[in-house]
Amino acid sequence: MTTQVETDELRVWVDQDLCTGDGLCVQYAPEVFEFDVDGLAYVKDRDGELLLAPGSRVDVPAHLRLDVIDAAKECPGECIHVLRSADEVEVAGPDAG
Repeated sequence: MTTQVETDELRVWVDQDLCTGDGLCVQYAPEVFEFDVDGLAYVKDRDGELLLAPGSRVDVPAHLRLDVIDAAKECPGECIHVLRSADEVEVAGPDAG
């Protein structure tokens, strides 16, 4: 049985103003998250390019959806926002219902 979140296309972004630099996100999904020289987490595009602009969003690869959701749920800074691509509803993170 698959849950709806596992099959929905997702996007993710990191609010650097809230990032505490703990690194759980990088441990959960290093293909999606990476630290910059400032010690804060950012998202990476499909080519591995770090997106430094505030609010940059990337698509979550299907095989990493649960890892990215877990990263958002475990993040001590509550700075990871995981959104359903179809309607921009936050499914994991500080604004999730």
